Amino acid sequence: MTEPAYVAVDWGTSSFRLWLIDRAGQVLAERRSGEGMLAAAKTGFPAVLHSHLAAVEAPDHLPVLVCGMAGAKTGWVEAGYVDTPAPLAAILKQAALVPGEARDIRILPGIAQRDANAPDVMRGEETQLLGALGLDAAGEALVCMPGTHSKWVRVKDGIVEHFSTFMTGELFSVVSRETILSLAVAGADDAEDVASFKAAVIAAFKAPAFAANLLFTARSRQLLFGGTPAAAREALSGTLIGVELAAGLSGPLPKAGVMLLASGRLATLYRLAFDALSVTVQPIDADEAVRRGLSMAAAAIWTKYKKDS
Repeated sequence: MTEPAYVAVDWGTSSFRLWLIDRAGQVLAERRSGEGMLAAAKTGFPAVLHSHLAAVEAPDHLPVLVCGMAGAKTGWVEAGYVDTPAPLAAILKQAALVPGEARDIRILPGIAQRDANAPDVMRGEETQLLGALGLDAAGEALVCMPGTHSKWVRVKDGIVEHFSTFMTGELFSVVSRETILSLAVAGADDAEDVASFKAAVIAAFKAPAFAANLLFTARSRQLLFGGTPAAAREALSGTLIGVELAAGLSGPLPKAGVMLLASGRLATLYRLAFDALSVTVQPIDADEAVRRGLSMAAAAIWTKYKKDS
C-alpha cells in the first residue's frame, strides 16, 4: 500500500482544501470545507488543520505544506511576500515555519507588487502559477485566474512582472444579494442562459465605463421586456466579467493567447466569455496546478520527498 509523504493545503479566504500526497505526487485522500481564513480565525487555525489531518489519518510525523491566506497578516503565521519582479523559484526558498507545532508545518509566501500607482498582493495564486508554468518557463504568458478576487498576471521567463486583482466574484455576490438587483435574480434556478451571458460580456467589454448602467439594465430589461431570473443572473455575471476582461486584455496579447487557470463553474464561464470575444485560451485546471506547485515546493523544502527519477 502506498505510504503518504506529506500533506498539501490550499487555505483560501473562504475555502479549505487538503490533500494527502505520496512520494509520486499522487493524491491518497482529500478534504474540502468552507473553513477558510475568515472561519479559521475564529475557530483557530491549529484546530481546523488538526481536525482534517485526523480525518485522513495523517501520521503524526508527516509534514504539512500550506499556501494561501493562512500566511496573511490576519492568518495563522505571516509568511511574507516575494516582491515583483518575482521569480517563481523564489517562492520555494521563503516558506515560514509554524512555531509551537509537533510536526513540521510550513506556509509559502505570497507575491507583493510594491508600486504606489498599482499596489497589489496575492496569496495562493503564486503556487498555482508555479504548478502551471514550472521553474523553467520560457517566453511570455498572460494568465487569467478567476475567483472571488480574480488575478491577471504577466509572466516572462518564469518571473512575475506585473499583476492586477479584480473583485469580480465578490462584487457579483454583493450586487446579486444586497442591491435592488436581487429582485431580478430572486428565484433563479440552475438553468444556464448562454446567450444572455455572452451578450452582457460583449456589451461590458465594449463600454466598461458604463458598467454601473449595464448592471441596472438586468432589472430594467426584465421589467420592460420580461425575462427569467436566470437570464438576469447571467447578465449580471457577464457584465462584471466583461468589465474585468476589458482591463485584462487591454495590453499586448501573447501569440499563444491567454492562459486560463481555473476549475469548475468559473472555468466554464470564463471560457464562454473568451469565446464571445474570439480570444484564444489555454485552459489549465487550477486544482491540479496548485497541487503540482505544492509538490514542487515540498520537494525543494524536504529533499527526501523528491520524486524518484
